[in-house]
Formats: sequence, structure tokens, C-alpha cells
Amino acid sequence: MQKLKEEIAQLIAPLVALEPVEVIELLEIPPEAEYGDIAFPCYTLAKKNKQSPPVIAKDLGDKLAGREGVYWQKAVPRGPYLNFHIAPASYNLEILQNIIEQGQTYGNTNLGNGQNVTIDYSSPNIAKPFGVGHIRSTVIGHSLYLLYKALGYNSIGINHLGDWGTQFGKLIVAYKHWGEEERLEEDPVDYLYRLYVQFHQQAEEDPSLDDEARSWFRSLENGDAEAVAYWERFRQLSLETYASIYGFLGIEFEYYHGESHYNQMLDRVINLAQKKGIARESEGALIIDLEAYDLPPVMLRKKDGATLYITRDLAAAIYRYETFEFSRSLYVVGAEQTLHFQQLFKVLELLGFKWASNCVHVPFGMIRFKEGRMSTRAGKIILLEEVLQRAVEMAREIIEVKNPDLKDKEGAAIAVGLGAVRFGDLSNDRVKNIEFDWEKALDFSGETAAYIQYAHARICSIIRKAGSQYLIWDDRAISLLLKEEEITLVKTLALLPEKIFSSAESYRPSVLARYLIDVAREFNRFYHNCPVLNSEPELQHGRLLLINATRQVIANGLGLLGIAAPEEM
Repeated sequence: MQKLKEEIAQLIAPLVALEPVEVIELLEIPPEAEYGDIAFPCYTLAKKNKQSPPVIAKDLGDKLAGREGVYWQKAVPRGPYLNFHIAPASYNLEILQNIIEQGQTYGNTNLGNGQNVTIDYSSPNIAKPFGVGHIRSTVIGHSLYLLYKALGYNSIGINHLGDWGTQFGKLIVAYKHWGEEERLEEDPVDYLYRLYVQFHQQAEEDPSLDDEARSWFRSLENGDAEAVAYWERFRQLSLETYASIYGFLGIEFEYYHGESHYNQMLDRVINLAQKKGIARESEGALIIDLEAYDLPPVMLRKKDGATLYITRDLAAAIYRYETFEFSRSLYVVGAEQTLHFQQLFKVLELLGFKWASNCVHVPFGMIRFKEGRMSTRAGKIILLEEVLQRAVEMAREIIEVKNPDLKDKEGAAIAVGLGAVRFGDLSNDRVKNIEFDWEKALDFSGETAAYIQYAHARICSIIRKAGSQYLIWDDRAISLLLKEEEITLVKTLALLPEKIFSSAESYRPSVLARYLIDVAREFNRFYHNCPVLNSEPELQHGRLLLINATRQVIANGLGLLGIAAPEEM
């Protein structure tokens, strides 16, 4: 696609008195395939040429009448646009050869040139069950991590754990009063959560428990050995539980820097705010007034000397830049925290950090299940682990019906089940709330991961039947791919690099997810209308190369969403 754009730019530039790079920036994809493949809009030339855009487009069309290039075969004016149509033979050859040669790296670029991008995502609260509410941050953040890597950035995943606060004083009190060692070892996070709930129930009858909890948290803040030992143990047991879930999802983080990591840096933040003259006392508390920016004030320190969540976030942002010198710092956190991040970024700016403009909040909506609250052993919390287990179980049941003789049914069930949960999230625009529907998510014929995975598995099956000898490159075989379905499929495959870039730049993995549905749909249309194994040998060779390229695009795209592409289903 880039070579097509460059060829068109070199052709048009001297005709419109623009530089080729300026022409490339103006080129668009027409809204309807019948209009053409690349469109040059003539609006920007109207004032300079003192002509209407349609007249300019017609004039350019007349000048190019009867001409054709390497990658385009005709230029047709339509209203204010000059629309270029590709030359299928050379275009197919270029695109398919690129895909086959580049393989797993097709779609990747070196745009980032190794620059660091920090991505803060997932961030569960220590000693609390990993609820399904964290699934959106986890899968969106992980996909962005993979997408930026594909663009040549050095992605740095940070799990900003909720591992500090008064709740730890309550947990210590609860464990000392009612804790049982064996139950803690058996199921740490679930048991700690139950103790936490029990504390609140008992505190309603005995308010002195709250005073005791505050005392223990003060001891923790002051570094008391016993308090720290309890906290460290609760934290480690929680991390081990979370690690099993992340492992199941295939997710790793470079850093598990939670709130506690920044405790020693808070005085520096407060001193800097005072030195810059942006902090002032208000009723004994230290605040930053943001009224001039239509934002509520930020409290850095309470009147009792305690710091707040935003104080730690300020310290974390400064630490991340000084440690990684990021070109971008992403915070994949729910939309309900939008105000918090507006305040955070504004304060960083007022503190004099130019890099504050490179900090980005990536908000997302809520998720709920169509059937209502799922049953869970933790009461009101829907456990992510239960959601994942149920997805795999349902996928296992479907596979048992559709393909009972499948060799690795368990591997396929895990791939399909986890893919259903991930794609059910990622295929939706992240800013919207999601109603998760199990039946839709696991529909092999709907707009789902299973639909895309099945297309990949079907291609693998066809290639196995034909034999690997047909995967040897052959220019002549490719030149025979001239049917409309073949050309359209190639055009669709060519869009992967653009979709990866668009997904990353808009922080919307949904762009790539929806594109993969298009790829699977165009493959199925091709497969229905263009026999592969039953076509004559040379054409069969070309079509096998085409579907192998399709397989590669699907595998690459699913991989960037963190979804497996099984070879059998």
C-alpha cells in the first residue's frame, strides 16, 4: 500500500505543484470499494487554482487518461476526488510476497525506534480477589503493550498494585483476632478477603476495632517489624495467586511497582510543590488549587500528615520518567478516574515537567454480564478466574459436539475460551460499557474470536491436505489471482500494518479486532466462490499461497490481541 501511495504521489506532485510527501498526506481510502483503492482529494487545490474541486479532479483525470503505472491501472475522477484503481497482478505479487517473506513480523515497523513506552495496566488490589472488573484494564493494556512493541517501541508493562493504605491495618487486626494459618495457606486471597469482610461486620458492633486498625497502619508506615512482616506476607501470597491468573492469560509484567514503592519519594513531591509555589495550606491540609484550570483542588497531604493516592501517583510519574525516559506513559484505567488523571497531568505540568504532555489516560467503560451477576464464592465480587474457567468449559462443550475426534481438545478449548473473553472485550470500543453475552462470544459464525480462529484452523487444514510443496513461491501462480474475491482478499491483507498503527495511536485495539473480522469474512467469501484444492494445479498453487498469507495475517493480528491462533479446532 505504501509503494502504491508513493507511486501515485510521484505522478501527481508535478501536476498540482506539491511535494510528493504532501500528496501522500492527502491520500485517502475511498468509503466504497467500487470507487477505487486510493483517492486524491482536490479540496486543498481549489483556492490556489481558483477552480472547484470537481473541475480539478476531472482535469487531472483527463491528463492521466490511458496511462497506468506499476501498481495502478486507471485513474477515474468522481466528484472532488481522483480515484486510483490498483493493477491486480503487480499489486498481488508485491503484497503477498511481503507477507510470506516477513512472516511473523508482517505488519511491524520501526516507527518507535526503540523509545520507551510505559504502560500502567491491570493493577489489582492486594489481599482482594482478582475481580472481573480488572479484565478490561488487563486485556486492553496487554494488547497496547504488544501493539507498541510491533511498532518498534520498547514496551514496559507496569502493574501498579494497590498495596498500601488503611485496609492493611484492618487486615492485620482481623488476622490477629480470627486468622487461621492453614486456611491462609490453602487459599490466601479468598481467605484474606473473607477476613476483611468479617472485620467490617465486627467493627459495626465494636468501633474500637477501627482504632486498633488505624494504630496498626501507623505502625506499618513507621516501619514496625511485626506490621511490615504481616504486610509483606499478605502481599507475597496475593502476588503468587495473581501470577497463576496472569500465567493462564499469557501476560507478564516488567515491574510490579505498587503504591508502597513510592513511599520514600513523597516528601520530594511535596517539597517540590512548595518550592514551585503551587501548594498552600488550607484548614491544616496541603492543597494545590486548580480552579484556574476548571478543576477541583488537589490535596497532597491531609491535616493529620497522611498523604493521598494522587501524591503517590505524582511520585510514580516522576520516578517512571527518571528511570525510563519514556516517550509516552499510558495509564489504562477506568473512565471513572478521568478527573483524577486530569488533575494529575495538570499538577505535573505546573511542577515544570515538559514530559507531562506525553502522559495519557486510556479510559474504558464498565463490563457486566447479560445473565446478571455470576455466582461466586466471594459474595458480591465476580471472580475473573471463574469467568475464565467457565469460558473454557463452554468452549470444551462446543468442541466436543463440533469435533469430538480432535486430538488436543483441551488446548483448543483453552484457546477458544480465553479468546472469547479477550475478544469479547477488545472488539468493542473501549470507551463504551460492555454487556458480555456468553452465547455471542462463543459463536463460531458471529463476529467473535472463535469465528476468526476457525478461519485460521480451516486454512491450516487445507494446507495440510495439499502438502507443503505448494507453499514454495511462484510468481506465475500469483499472476492468476484475478477474480474479484481474490483481489479483495489481497487488498484486505494489505491493511494490517495500517490497522496496527491506527490501533496503537488511537489506543483502541478494537480497530485491529474489527479488521480481523473483515479478514475472516473476506476469506470465507473467497473460499465459498473460489475452489482451492479442486482448481487446476497452477491456480491451486496461487490460491494456496494466498490463503497461507491470510493465515499469517490472522495469526499476527490475533497475537497482537493476546489471542491464540489454533491450527485445529
